[in-house]
Amino acid sequence: MEKTYIDKLAFIEIRDRKVLETLSKGKDKWYIPGGKREGNETDLQALMREVKEELMVDIVPETVGYYGTFETQAHGKPKGTMVRMTCYTAQYTGTLSPSAEVEKMEFFDYSKKGLTSPVDHLIFDDLKQKNLID
Repeated sequence: MEKTYIDKLAFIEIRDRKVLETLSKGKDKWYIPGGKREGNETDLQALMREVKEELMVDIVPETVGYYGTFETQAHGKPKGTMVRMTCYTAQYTGTLSPSAEVEKMEFFDYSKKGLTSPVDHLIFDDLKQKNLID
């Protein structure tokens, strides 16, 4: 079967051994903040734009570090539609606050994994395995 890919970037923010999740308006699953690349954006450009749009903070470019890439069936999409999420950590300036497109923002421990999207399940498992979240 032919697979199609949704190319996404994500921002991994851990605080008090919990990972930041956002719930967008009209969605039924929580997601690690981030989004799709636009045009010929680099990973850094897309990450900076998405984080600014969703969380109202500015990523400090020289602090960005690659965390990992995770791939699975995309939530709510036809079978064979895969999401490929490239994750980064970074420092930022400003105060995290949900933008108009984000309904809620919370830090989740591993027990809340079930509220998140399938690709986030992979990330939660990885964070837990690396002993980064409780």
